[in-house]
Amino acid sequence: MDWGTELWDQYDIIEKHTQSGLELVEKYVKFVKERTEIEQNYAKQLRNLSKKYSLKRSGKDEPECRLSSYQSFLDILNETNDYAGQRELIAENMMMSICIDLTKYLQELKQERKTYLMEAKKAQQSLESTYKQLDSSKKRFEREWREAERAAQYAEKTDQDINATKADVEKAKQQAHMRAHIAEECKNDYAAQLQKFNKEQNQFYFNDMPLIFNKLQDLDEKRVRKLAQGYILFSDTEKHVMPIIGKCLEGITKAGTNVNERNDSMVVIEQNKSGFERPGDLEFEDYSQGINRASSDSSLGTPKGPMELLGKNRSKNFWIFSKRSKPTVTEDFGHLPPEQRRKRLQQKLEEICKELQKEVDQSEALGKMKDVYEKNPQMGDPASLASQISQTSQNIERLRGELNKYETWLAEAGGRGDTLRYKAHTFNNNGAHDVHSPDGAHSDESTPDPSQAIYAEFDDDFEDEELTAPIGKCTAMYNFPGASEGTISMQEGEVLAVVEEDKGDGWTRVRRSNGDEGYIPTSYVTIALNK
Repeated sequence: MDWGTELWDQYDIIEKHTQSGLELVEKYVKFVKERTEIEQNYAKQLRNLSKKYSLKRSGKDEPECRLSSYQSFLDILNETNDYAGQRELIAENMMMSICIDLTKYLQELKQERKTYLMEAKKAQQSLESTYKQLDSSKKRFEREWREAERAAQYAEKTDQDINATKADVEKAKQQAHMRAHIAEECKNDYAAQLQKFNKEQNQFYFNDMPLIFNKLQDLDEKRVRKLAQGYILFSDTEKHVMPIIGKCLEGITKAGTNVNERNDSMVVIEQNKSGFERPGDLEFEDYSQGINRASSDSSLGTPKGPMELLGKNRSKNFWIFSKRSKPTVTEDFGHLPPEQRRKRLQQKLEEICKELQKEVDQSEALGKMKDVYEKNPQMGDPASLASQISQTSQNIERLRGELNKYETWLAEAGGRGDTLRYKAHTFNNNGAHDVHSPDGAHSDESTPDPSQAIYAEFDDDFEDEELTAPIGKCTAMYNFPGASEGTISMQEGEVLAVVEEDKGDGWTRVRRSNGDEGYIPTSYVTIALNK
């Protein structure tokens, strides 16, 4: 069944129905847009909520951060933030796949519907024009036929009139004949116009309008199918992110199961254990002995006076629930209980050692660079490094002083002075290579001759250490003679194995297939590291 056959006479109904269908699409698009706004606002509120309760940057070192219950709460906040991201994704996908797509399709439908209605209106106007022509020819035929009848009657009356002349009779007959001829022509024209109108009317009702109505039916059915797809997408868009949302919820559940109350208790003990011994029993202070016994300067057993005995423990406060004033923070952490002091001193020592190692590495790099500049002036001016070398040496001396200071405090606190190992090489302001022991004192070894290449120490490393696995490959872009000790020559296009990356000094350690190793300028090669 189709509209062209069953609804051939329901143009107004079809026009109203198709318009209502388009309005339904618009209404659904608005509905989805408002849904996306709700999702976006919901996601925004969730993100703000997560941010509100997240740990501030300044509070990440707080003792509570190590508690599993606190860590789980942070995990829940992160999962909530991820969950908010999925709600945003739902809103974005709905906007793209439903709102934008349907809006574009709706414009196409409106244009197509307008075209079909214009065709129907044009066909209707054409039929109406033909009908007007038919009506005009009919009225003319009616008018001319009446005129012909009157002319015929006048001619017959004139012919019977005895007073009429022969000329009058002949004239009346000619007039009647002319009118009859004109009436016949109008009759034929009317018949032709009627035939034409009937043909166009038949074409209009059995071909043109049914075709247009069927096109409107197809358009409406396509609209319904597209709208149905939009309904399905409304659900599928959310279904697609449900697995990820499920993982977020699983993460929240896992955060709850990761809470370990026993471990939290142990963390509290570790963080707050003072190391003090419990106070012993108070001694009996017998004031009567100081009154009854005669004082004797030579007696070794003479007790102290009552006020002295009373003041013996006056300053000690063993009441554990009393409020304590906030201690003054000292550099040696002496304001902390013994156990906590040892931990903080050890932590500080590790930080100093890491910083010291960094400065030592920087000093070695500057020394190598200065030596290269001295042997290859075209690569740079050695004097330009003097200020950096001097500053690095001062930093090393300062850090060694702090290291000794904190090691002494740690020893006083009863802890071991174990610190991180670091290289003991530095450079003086002249670029000479000095050797220091970890405590800052000069070792018994003599200072190497400045004329010796700075890379000699790396040659020893190559001999003593096992071969390091390559971390990538490099291809030489230029020739490099490798005249200095510790360097290695290379030819343009040669491929070498990368053993050690550039540490910021402009040199990369490489190895040939025959086992030869050395340093090359990083800027002379293109490097591809293993993934």
